Amino acid sequence: MSVREYTCVVCPNGCPLRVDVEERDGCPVVVSVLGNVCKRGEKWARQEVENPLRTIASSVPVAGGDFPMASVRTNRPIPLVKIRAVMDEIRDIRLSAPVNTGDVILHNPAGTDTDVIATRTVRAARAG
Repeated sequence: MSVREYTCVVCPNGCPLRVDVEERDGCPVVVSVLGNVCKRGEKWARQEVENPLRTIASSVPVAGGDFPMASVRTNRPIPLVKIRAVMDEIRDIRLSAPVNTGDVILHNPAGTDTDVIATRTVRAARAG
């Protein structure tokens, strides 16, 4: 068994967590969580050890716009192990203006249950 230490990020308390972890069939499994004030801290620690999730924020080029790039992000957290594959798909995106905040740019990249959405509006550039 190993011990991992975390600072919980779920709420402003920032509880120092001690997580006892066992390897079972090559996968980490939480045996116990100590130090959390609320149940959300225990739930977060278990997820962080057994199936860590992250969101991605990036940017993509926009042709013919009043700005050359549009910021994008995933609308749900994805498994940490899928980040590289999702970023590979985001890097291949080329948009044309206009792009609006909230537009879905990519559905289910790398087989994840998320969409990549625009977080910046890029208007079509004015001629002349």
